Amino acid sequence: MSDQQKNSNLEAEQDLNSEAENQATEELLEPEAELLEETPESEELAKALEEVAQYKEAALRAQADSQNVRRRAELDVEKAHKFGLEKFAKEIINVADNLERALTAAPETGEPDPVREGVELTLKDLLETLARFEVKPVDPHGEPFTPELHQAITMVPNPELEPNTVMDVVQKGYTLHGRLLRPAMVVVSSAA
Repeated sequence: MSDQQKNSNLEAEQDLNSEAENQATEELLEPEAELLEETPESEELAKALEEVAQYKEAALRAQADSQNVRRRAELDVEKAHKFGLEKFAKEIINVADNLERALTAAPETGEPDPVREGVELTLKDLLETLARFEVKPVDPHGEPFTPELHQAITMVPNPELEPNTVMDVVQKGYTLHGRLLRPAMVVVSSAA
């Protein structure tokens, strides 16, 4: 073979090798080019995922808010049912006080007194009716003074009782479902 043919074959082989190397390099660079081309898409994807997370969080918050509103409404309805009678109960306990005063003022003669019996039965029926609606009397005679339930009218020295003990109940108090309607008016013992 001549030198020219050898050189041409060498050049052809080099060209083939060069093309193969270029092709291999292009194949290696293609993923990078795709990554470069995908970068805007991946940024868009990341932004879209971030938006989805924000919308999901907003939806969860909205759901929690609606549950809280529903619970509050249920509690308000329950309180309205429980304490709807509060004004009526405050007025009707005055009737119970008047019936008790009538019994205290009426002398016991030992003979059957139909008026006294009628007042006693009316008071008993009224107190039972109040109890059915969770209106309960607070009669703290002999108990320690509690400012949440009692209103002290006066303090009287009494060596027989411990200080801050209720000696006398001037007027009973009442509660409605555990909530104070009216405090008991009491006389409290003090240290001698």
